[in-house]
Amino acid sequence: MATATYARPLMRLLDKLERLPGIGPRSAERIAFHLLRASEENARQLAQAVLDVKEQLQFCKTCFNLSEAASCEICKDPSRDPTMLCVVEEPKDVLFIEKTGAYRGLYHVLLGAIAPLDGIGPEMLKTNELLSRVSDGVEREIILATDADKEGEATAAYIAKLLKIAPKARITRLASGIP
Repeated sequence: MATATYARPLMRLLDKLERLPGIGPRSAERIAFHLLRASEENARQLAQAVLDVKEQLQFCKTCFNLSEAASCEICKDPSRDPTMLCVVEEPKDVLFIEKTGAYRGLYHVLLGAIAPLDGIGPEMLKTNELLSRVSDGVEREIILATDADKEGEATAAYIAKLLKIAPKARITRLASGIP
């Protein structure tokens, strides 16, 4: 007795969707069938939006936030306070802080957090680039705004230890971290 399966194109789509974080087999199936019901134009627009993100976005050469140019808008903004540097895990954290309107300094995005169980060590983060930025002798406050989970706490502790080489820096840990 043969087992029923979906057609190959649908199976390929399901496989690709399931590789996305937080998407299991049931969610992948819901998304796939939604796309099947969508107009061809909507499907093309979705595919183009994915391609546009891959082709048109890059990481800022200074802070590693997402940008359409070599430098992001925050790094180019002369009204930002260069003596304040907020260290976050991901570009989404920059957006979260920016929405509060309370911070007017610069950022440094690590592009992750130390997570040994996931194979992510400190050498995979943008820590060397952070050290280069703070080694200029400028007196500054460095705010460690990594997530409040164990990976974020481990990352903040590691960075605080690294930043001991920057004697003019005052290191602050954002108590609540980023949700």
